[in-house]
Amino acid sequence: MLEVAVIEDAAVAEATLVPLRARLLAELAEPGTASSLAARVGQPRQKVNYHLHELERYGLIELVEERRKGSMIERVLQATAKSYVISPILLAAVAPDPRHSPDRLSARWLLALASRLVSDMGSLIAGAARAGKPVATFALDGEVRFASVAARAAFAEELTAAVTGLVGKYHVEEALDGRKYRVVVAVHPALDSRPADSAEAAADSADKADKNEES
Repeated sequence: MLEVAVIEDAAVAEATLVPLRARLLAELAEPGTASSLAARVGQPRQKVNYHLHELERYGLIELVEERRKGSMIERVLQATAKSYVISPILLAAVAPDPRHSPDRLSARWLLALASRLVSDMGSLIAGAARAGKPVATFALDGEVRFASVAARAAFAEELTAAVTGLVGKYHVEEALDGRKYRVVVAVHPALDSRPADSAEAAADSADKADKNEES
């Protein structure tokens, strides 16, 4: 089972957007049968069976084993990944393009970069899976609490200088046989971990930033 699978096919993406199917995918992080799932989600077994068939048809779940239960053969299924991400590549014609109006202080540009990152990683993961090789990546994630807007600005300047220095140190334009890597560094207000509070947290964060700018 994959940790994360990136969906790049519109039909597969559509299959996951049915609420019951999304619930079944979540439940099938561990192997289960139509009967056990029906009891867990509170739906008739026939209805669950139909949606399981659709999920299996699109490769989102797979057969783990078949076992006899009385006079019947029971199919044990499991999701092919623990979680799924729908790639922005499905909206290629209208997807945000970070090449347009790059502005390191723009939240919309950051979103465009994140969109490209998901699309690129989806393609890389799919290609690596076909080749049977891992994808060489590196990522950092953390939080910092700034005492003031001035401190945040100073941090951004130092971070820019540090990253620019590292890129300049290790980038060799003449190394034609070398593999190119993209470096993306982002800083954004941290949201509360509870989904229900995310919108309120975002608004609160923006409000605090505005007040700091005014002071």
